[in-house]
Amino acid sequence: MPSFQLQDYVQLFVSGLSTGAIYVLIALGLITIYNVTGVINLAQGEFVMLGAMLAVALIRLHLPLALSALGAILAVALFGGLVHRLTILPARQAPDVALIIITIGTAIAIRGAALFIWGTMPRGLPEFSPGAPIAIGGAVLSRQRLWIMGTAAGVLLLLYLFFEHTLLGKAVRACSINRQAAELIGVDAHTMGTLAYVLGAALSAIGGIVIAPLTLVSYDMGLMLGLKGFVVAIMGSLTRAPAAVVGGLLLGVLEAFVSGLWASGFKDGIAFLVLFALLLVRTVPWQDLWRRPV
Repeated sequence: MPSFQLQDYVQLFVSGLSTGAIYVLIALGLITIYNVTGVINLAQGEFVMLGAMLAVALIRLHLPLALSALGAILAVALFGGLVHRLTILPARQAPDVALIIITIGTAIAIRGAALFIWGTMPRGLPEFSPGAPIAIGGAVLSRQRLWIMGTAAGVLLLLYLFFEHTLLGKAVRACSINRQAAELIGVDAHTMGTLAYVLGAALSAIGGIVIAPLTLVSYDMGLMLGLKGFVVAIMGSLTRAPAAVVGGLLLGVLEAFVSGLWASGFKDGIAFLVLFALLLVRTVPWQDLWRRPV
């Protein structure tokens, strides 16, 4: 193991926070969809890929970066609502397992369409603020990582304001708390479900766009990101957004330290070890293991 100094640990920590912020955005979209519709959307990672791919495509049409990003987010958000209307809503009476299989099939279909349209050639997105890295507390960060953390913080603030201080946001929350009671007071649960898909898709698209300048964009980039977002959502029990925020940041930091101090090849396995540990803790009746048979 190489010798590390304090600034190296700070570097890994801050880099991990920026990576964890992406997981948080994906997980919050998944939690929003699950709370309102009761569906675990395993196609969430494909919305990440679509956001990045569409932003690259619009950039190649010589549109400004900001306009390309906004257009990609809106397009993916509308596509998310369309996915809910065409795939989930018609099968709303189906068992939960069937709905999960539908989301898996949706993910495969989206990935296949992206492969057909854009091919296997990776693409790049320019940094939002080109320039030399910035030194912060002994760490040297690219400007894009600062954009990632700032964007994630801004999105969290906007989500808080939306759910706490708008009538539409409170209607979405009402459906997530008690769907039948919300319908009794006049809330259209189906519309709120579509809105949840719109918000979830938009959050993932934002994550895909802000991370795109740090990595090449390809048709299959959403697979691993979606799985890690799912792990973070599980860390929040699929219902608690604050716990998911903390869990996502911790997962990003943990991956950064494993990659920097041990080997980068083990980084992607950390999320699945965390998932296995969570499922083990929550499903095994540990209290019964210590009881003696009567």
